[in-house]
Amino acid sequence: MSVRGTRSVNIGLRNIVATILIGLGLVFVWEIRGTLMLTFAAVVLVILFTMPIRVLMDRFEMNRLLAIVVSVVGFFVVIGLIGTPIMRTIVNQYNVLAFDVIPRGLEEARHAVTGEALIELFPPLEGLITADNTDLISDDLINQVVSQFTDAIGRLGGTVLPVVGGVANTILSALIIFFLSMYLLAEPERYVNGIIKLTPLWYRDRMMTILGRIDTTLRAWISVTAVSMVVVAILTGLGLALLDIREWLALGVLAGALSFIPNFGPVVALIPSVAVALVQAPQNVFWTVVIIYGVSFIQSQVVSPVLASERMNMPAILILLGQIIFGFFFGFLGLMLAVPLSACVAVLVDEMYIRDVLGDREKTKAEKEAPTDSLQEELVPEPS
Repeated sequence: MSVRGTRSVNIGLRNIVATILIGLGLVFVWEIRGTLMLTFAAVVLVILFTMPIRVLMDRFEMNRLLAIVVSVVGFFVVIGLIGTPIMRTIVNQYNVLAFDVIPRGLEEARHAVTGEALIELFPPLEGLITADNTDLISDDLINQVVSQFTDAIGRLGGTVLPVVGGVANTILSALIIFFLSMYLLAEPERYVNGIIKLTPLWYRDRMMTILGRIDTTLRAWISVTAVSMVVVAILTGLGLALLDIREWLALGVLAGALSFIPNFGPVVALIPSVAVALVQAPQNVFWTVVIIYGVSFIQSQVVSPVLASERMNMPAILILLGQIIFGFFFGFLGLMLAVPLSACVAVLVDEMYIRDVLGDREKTKAEKEAPTDSLQEELVPEPS
């Protein structure tokens, strides 16, 4: 066999082996996808904690261990001080919502589709809807709607919400995320340097840059999300208060919390808000819908883009596709973390494919104006 033929065989064997290894790697990643999502959530939590840690270390010259303790303890203390009086009111309002207002709202919705209500709204139907078939229309229609709604919720719980399928799984996942974040927070440079050392020597500087950009992107997402959630809670609560909704505080906080999930969050927040409006202010049901979606529009089209500026210039279609894809493959936790996951994927594609593979190294305006990556300055020494 000639030298050229031998070389072709070797290249073919290497390609086959590489394909097999890539396939096995993808299967392995798929099998541990739940663990990977918990790890990513822990990384996000670590970045949240390190934001005040860096301020304490820079401005107050604290050592890292003391800054970590102050940051973690202070986080829970502030949450407790702010949340306790508010939560007391919210819990009382939620009790009213769950056991009085929402059931009455559903009964109002049931009455709205009965024959008598249809005749009141549309008098020409009086000849078509008689006293004999009024109850039939009401019962059959309600039973069908309830049956379809129950089936839909069952499918949703079995496919989209596997992580929260049980209280025990939710608590266990929260504990895993918390302890993972504590381990990562204690020695972040060890884990970051470990990732860098897994790359070839000639690519380690690039990997440092990529990790720094991911760090900056996640910090921008945390800041934007926190401010957006507060804005949504305040605007929604004030809007519902103007509509004479007594449980405006609980519904406002619920809308703010659900705004963590773009696109799908407002849909979920709309259901209890409309149910309450049907009981307390039926004439303002339309304006309730306007407020929920109007605030969501302001958040997604005004607040978030202005806050994120060019640091997280992600098209809305990319966010929506990310939610669909990550929600399908990783369940409820993937749906909640779809935006930061999509942002990280966008950074990897831009850095590793567009710049390294295609050779497009032109810097964007944001990168030219941005300071040196804080990850490289504060957390990680130069890799050996």
